[in-house]
Parts: sequence; C-alpha cells; structure tokens
Amino acid sequence: MRSCDDINKLLLKGEKIDMECKEAAFQIPRSIYETYSAFANTYGGTILLGIREDKKETDPAKRYVVAGVMNPDKTISDFWNTINSDKVSANILLDENVYSVEVNGDTVIVIEVPRADYLTRPVYIGENPFKGTFKRNHEGDYHCSRAEVNAMIRDEYDDGNDGLLLENYTMDDIDLESLHQYRNHFQVVNADNVWNSLSDQEFLRMLGGYRYDHEKKAEGLTMAGLLMFGKGLPIRDRFDMLNMDYREETDVSFDVRWNDRITYDGTWENNLYNFFTKVVPKLTVDFPKPFKLEGIQRIDDTPQHKAVREAMVNMIIHADFQFEGTLKVLKKANCLELTNPGILKLPKETIYKGGISKARNPRMQVMLRMIGYGDSAGSGFPTILAAWKDKGWGQPDLVEDTILNQVTLTLPLNSGQEERGVKGTTKETTKETTKETANKTTRESILGIISDNPQATALDMAHILGLSADGVRYHLNKMKADGLIKRVGPTKGGYWEITEEKNAY
Repeated sequence: MRSCDDINKLLLKGEKIDMECKEAAFQIPRSIYETYSAFANTYGGTILLGIREDKKETDPAKRYVVAGVMNPDKTISDFWNTINSDKVSANILLDENVYSVEVNGDTVIVIEVPRADYLTRPVYIGENPFKGTFKRNHEGDYHCSRAEVNAMIRDEYDDGNDGLLLENYTMDDIDLESLHQYRNHFQVVNADNVWNSLSDQEFLRMLGGYRYDHEKKAEGLTMAGLLMFGKGLPIRDRFDMLNMDYREETDVSFDVRWNDRITYDGTWENNLYNFFTKVVPKLTVDFPKPFKLEGIQRIDDTPQHKAVREAMVNMIIHADFQFEGTLKVLKKANCLELTNPGILKLPKETIYKGGISKARNPRMQVMLRMIGYGDSAGSGFPTILAAWKDKGWGQPDLVEDTILNQVTLTLPLNSGQEERGVKGTTKETTKETTKETANKTTRESILGIISDNPQATALDMAHILGLSADGVRYHLNKMKADGLIKRVGPTKGGYWEITEEKNAY
C-alpha cells in the first residue's frame, strides 16, 4: 500500500509511461478507461485520481497539485461497476489494486494496473477491439493500429503462429538445397530416426512445415516451412514486411558503415535456416575455443558459443513474422545485439527466471531443436545469463519497445575483449591472425567453423577468417589429404565431417 510520502514522490516524477494523473473531484473521467486499457496492454502502471495538473507550470513540485476526490467510496464503487461490465473487455484487477490514500487532508484514489497476460490482451473499451484498444506512449495513451491489435489477438493462441497454412505455396517454393543441408545435419544428430527415410514433403510435414487441412480440403506449406526453408522470392512475396539483416560494425568510421553484411542482396536464398547458419559462426568466430575431439564429435563447445546459438534461436522462435520489422543482428566491438519484431509474450522477470516457454513459432522451435539448437523448457535465457556471468562479460539486457513493437537482446562484450582476442580494430586483428595462423591455427579455426556449421562453404569460411576463398580451399584440400576432414555428398548440398585423426596436422 502506498503512503502519503509515496504519492508525493510519484508526483515529483510526473506523468510518464507507467504513471497517469487525473482530476476526479466529483466523477470519474471517461479517459480513465483508456488509460486502464493502455497500461494493461503495455507495461502496467499507476493511475492517481484527485490530482490537478497545471500544464503551464514547469516546476514538478508545482505542476501536479492534490485536489482530492469528494466522495471516494462512491467513486471507487462506480469504477468497479464499470470495470466489471461489458463496457470493458476484461477486469484484470484485484481488490488490493484499488484503494484510497489521505494526502495532506485530501483523498487520492490509487489504481494499480498490472500488465495483462498474453491470453487476455488486447484489453479494450466497448465491443470492438479495433476501436477501443489503447497502448501507452511515453506519458500519453494512443489508439492501437489494426496491425497491433491483430498481433495481440494472434498471441492468444497457445498453438503459436507458425502453423498457419499458406494456401497456394507448395514444395515448388522450397529451396531444396537448404532443406537437404538441414536433412544432412538432422541425420548426423538423429541417425536412427525413421524420418530420415521419408520424402522431402513428408519429412517437412513431420516437422510442421507442411500441412493438410481436412476441413478446407487444402494443403501446402505452413509459415514455418516457407520461412525456414523457402526460396527467397516466395518469402519476400508472402512476407514483404519482413527483413533479415546481419551487420558487423566492429571497425566502423565516418565513411565505413559496416565491415561485413548479410542481407537481401541476391547472393543467397534468404530463409531463416540459411540466415541462422550464416550468422552464428560470424558472431562466435573470435570467441576462445580450445580444440578437442572424441571420436568424430567435437566436445569442447564453450558455454558462450552455446549461449549465442540460444540467443539466435530465441530471436527466431519469439519473432512475430506477420508484423512489419527486421530480424536484425549487429556485431559491434563491445556487444552483440539481436532484435526481432513482436513484443514479449511473457513478463521479463519470468523470462529471466526461466522454466516457462511460450514461443510464437513452436514449429520453428522444433526444427531447430531437432538439430541440437535451443530447448523448449524455457532454459534458454538462464543459459545465456549463466554463460555471460561465467566469463564476466556483463549482464545481458533484454529491452522491449512497445512503440516500435520489437525486442532487443544486448550481449555486452567490453569486459571480455582481451580474452576474446579483440585487440584494436578488426583490420589489426585480421593482420595478426593471418601472421599467426598460416598452418595450425587456420586449421583449428576451420575445424571450429565446420563443427558449428557442417554445411559451411569455402566462401563462408573465407568471409569469417578474413582469407581468400582460394586460400581456404588450399587448407581444406590439405586437411582432406591428411585425413582430418572428409566431404560427404556433392559440392552443393553436401557437408563436411571431422574424422577421428586428431593430430593429423
């Protein structure tokens, strides 16, 4: 319960994204229900009734004046009657959320509105959610757009968003090279799985990427199937509001905006599987990684490498791909930033604690988990926190922007730069690495890349290592001749495999 001192301290801070003052001497202003809707659909907040605002006054101590509520018992009763009626879509308040406080002889009514859970949003006024849904913007309430309301309605379905049947999208819209690379990886991880013998369409159906709708008598790709393994053009046609963008900005200047970039440039089929497998090695290439093999399995994967993969998985499975935005990954000198469209379904404190997973895209979650990435038990974020704490790389920060409708995870690296081997600029690091790693270290780096991504091409490795493609091919050929690695399958669609010869170099 708040005291008189608590109210005075709140007034000194003024109205902000989670606090609203209203004058209600004799009756409740209608706008209170707009604020109730806005707080419920955003971060929650506190409404103070009985406060007069002088908008011309700049001194916080004078701008908000306690005017009081003349009949607080009746005002509270009227509020409850409305909040429990069909004038408001849902009552998310408990008795202890509404109470009165005496402030310098006057009565102020306090209404503490929690954030509504994803099963209750949108909270709206009247009968039409597209007209009566509000969100909070700094210190004001605004009508939600149709897209924002639709996003909240989609989140009510526990089955997720990515099972949506995309009629008229068929296996012809699948990039078979991407799907076959995934299947190769799947077979390595799940050698005895009966799905390995299925056709591409049936395999995709088992993963949730292809669907039969018996009621509509229709079939085709699901959102998960097209976005994960589709060709770039069909994806851009169906999801034209979505972008994927990776940028390395470790050595930028006034005239150099990025050092490396992966975006829609016509050089790759821009599906999520390709984006994931191209970006993860770039994020972790300069992380320390001691080399060790047990049989053909690399077992020295560090917690930090796993944490970055978890972060990438989380970005994909929690994104709202039907909302305009960018799946954006930035690699900076002092941090990694991963941003996805869509607000949080669960409160931040629940995410940090772990144990609960409410993915928007559970089929994509299965697809990634089946090749060893991610976990459905809600342990992903605690894994990231523990890995970063172990290295002393600072506290990862999860920021929700309900105005831009996006979530950004920042993984700080500044306190661990020396240990990661980041010495000065990227150009300086590349020069040092080139001198040091003509033979053994280059091979270790290549093994690390293959371990993270068996489908990596020589060009992919060249971009990561800062070498020429011909230089990488030279090392690959030598490593094959020495029995350290072997190629399984064709040049296109095949994958690399690390052999048992541990000391071949």
